[in-house]
Amino acid sequence: MKNIIILLIKSIDKQLILQATIITYFMEKKYSRHWNKVYNNNNINKLGWFEENPVPSLQLIEKCSFSKDAYLLNVGAGATTLVDELLEIGYSNILANDLSSIALEKLRLRLGAQKSSKVKWVIDDLTNPTELAKLNMVNLWHDRAVLHFFSNENDQNTYFNLLKKLVALNGFAIIAAFNLGCATMCSGLPIYRYDKNMLQDKLGNDFTLVESFNYEYTMPSGDKRSYIYTLFKRVSIVYQ
Repeated sequence: MKNIIILLIKSIDKQLILQATIITYFMEKKYSRHWNKVYNNNNINKLGWFEENPVPSLQLIEKCSFSKDAYLLNVGAGATTLVDELLEIGYSNILANDLSSIALEKLRLRLGAQKSSKVKWVIDDLTNPTELAKLNMVNLWHDRAVLHFFSNENDQNTYFNLLKKLVALNGFAIIAAFNLGCATMCSGLPIYRYDKNMLQDKLGNDFTLVESFNYEYTMPSGDKRSYIYTLFKRVSIVYQ
C-alpha cells in the first residue's frame, strides 16, 4: 500500500511539473508574439520608449569607468540606440538581448553588417532564461524599460536571480523603470512600478546603490513618462 501511495505522489508531481512547463511555454510564446507584433507594426522611432539619444544611461555607464573590453549586457534591448553609442565609444564586448527576434533584426539592420558583427545577439526570455543562463559573467547589466513589465512576483524573482547570477564582483547594474508616480499600463500591458528602495530590496546586500535619480522622459507622441534610474555596484557574492 505504501509503495502505491509513493507511486501516486510521483505521478501527481510529474503531472504538475508538466502542466507548469506547458503554461510557461505558452506564456512565453504569447509575450513573444506580442512584442514581435509591436515591432513589426510600428516605426521604431514612434514607439513610446524610443530614445534618440540615451543620455541618462550613457552618463551612468561613464561613472562605472569600464575598460573598452568590459562585457556589457543590454537586456530587453529592443531596437535601442544605446548599442550604437557603445560601439561608437569603442566597447568591444556588447551583448544585446530581447524576447523579440524582430526587434533585434531591426537593430541589426540599422547598425549594418560591419557593426552588427561586433555584437553578440541573444534572443531569450528574461522570465524563463535558457541562452542567457549559459552566459559567462558580465561587468554590466543594463535594463531600461523592461523590468516594469514583469508584474508577476515569480517573473520578478527569476529576473533578479538571473541578474545576480550574471553580474560579476565589482560589476554594475543599471535599472531604469517607471517610478511610483508613473503610468500603470504601457503597450497594452500592466506595469509594476519601482523606487530605489524597492530595487535595493530585490537585489539584496550583495549590491550597493551608487546613484539614483528621477527622470522625466518625453515620448515621441509628446506625452511624459517618469522613470527612476538607478546604478548599483556588486560588492559581494554569496555562493549557495
